[in-house]
Amino acid sequence: MKRVIEDFTCQNCNTQVTGDGYTNHCPNCLWSKHVDIEPGDREANCGGLMEPQKIETDGTGFKVTHLCTKCGHTKSNKCAKQDQVDELLAKKADPLI
Repeated sequence: MKRVIEDFTCQNCNTQVTGDGYTNHCPNCLWSKHVDIEPGDREANCGGLMEPQKIETDGTGFKVTHLCTKCGHTKSNKCAKQDQVDELLAKKADPLI
C-alpha cells in the first residue's frame, strides 16, 4: 500500500473531502472513484465512479464494498470513524448490510 494524502471533491455528492493518506471514499455518501490497482498507486486507467454496494461489519468496524459503474471492478475497504455509515443505513429502506 502506498499512502497518498489528497483532498478531493466527491463526484457523487460534491462533498469537499480532506484526505488523511488512507481516505479512498467520501465519508458523506461512501462513493469512491476507480483510480487504483493497488491501494494508493493511482495506476487504474478507468476513473469510473464506484457505488457502495454492501456494508458489512466484522465486529470491530464496518467495511464497504464498491462496484465500479464503468468497468464492474469490485473492491472492499474499511470505513473510517468519520464515515456516515449509521446515517446512510438509517435512510435506506433496503439496507446495504
